[in-house]
Amino acid sequence: MASKSSFFASALLLALAAICAAGTAVKLCLKDGSYQMVSSYEVQGDRVRYYSVERSEWEEIPTSLVDFDATKRAERDAKAAEEKNLEDAKKMDQERFYKLPDLGIEVAPGIHLPGDDGIFTVDQKRLVRLAQSEAEAITDKRRTAMMLAVPLPIVKARSLIVLEGPKAIIRLNDPLPIFYVQSAAGLGANLQLVQLKAAKQSRVVEEVDTSRGKNGTSTEDRTTLPVEREQIAPNVYTLKPLQPLEGGEYALSEVVDDKLSLDVWDFGFEKWQVVK
Repeated sequence: MASKSSFFASALLLALAAICAAGTAVKLCLKDGSYQMVSSYEVQGDRVRYYSVERSEWEEIPTSLVDFDATKRAERDAKAAEEKNLEDAKKMDQERFYKLPDLGIEVAPGIHLPGDDGIFTVDQKRLVRLAQSEAEAITDKRRTAMMLAVPLPIVKARSLIVLEGPKAIIRLNDPLPIFYVQSAAGLGANLQLVQLKAAKQSRVVEEVDTSRGKNGTSTEDRTTLPVEREQIAPNVYTLKPLQPLEGGEYALSEVVDDKLSLDVWDFGFEKWQVVK
């Protein structure tokens, strides 16, 4: 019978394969220097038909507007980046479970935090370090154009804060994980647990609506989950969800004055079915 650790490792590799198979959105470059993020495109006569990542729909433009050479270069760069991410993920898979010297506080029998800053959790009796990822703001260009065209502040520009890829590399098994935030900058006092929304090639962290004008305001919409927060030592906080996690994608992110940092620590929770 396979051990739990080998089963977990196999599940992680399956997740990596799914990410690789899903592909990566690429830039459809235009001759005016702009571009559209697309998941696929095809040339049909004098038109280019493409699937817009921003608007999740098929659109068309004349071929005369497309810079095909730049688009091909962007595709090659995206493929190279995807291959590098997969290699990094495999390396992380090899290094994500490790035995550390007894440098920090004990968080489980025989398991201690290391001496450096980071966010950790104990999963299947092993210490896991969450990887830091950088989210990206994607602007809805159509809504921005409408906002500029309408003189009254009745249209708001919208942007999405997203993480690349449909799934995080780190997959956890505990529906009530305890996160240990070790940070000299006091990061643990401001972290929030955010449930991410699934998209075709990405995960949405939050939506931002911005009104026009000199005194324009912005509102941020994200799904945060309540956590129990406790400082257990100087520079060390624990965060624990108050309710069991549902299967899906999540991130820990610093929020100061209701503004979300683009640097997040993402992970996924797999809700396994127990076979009796």
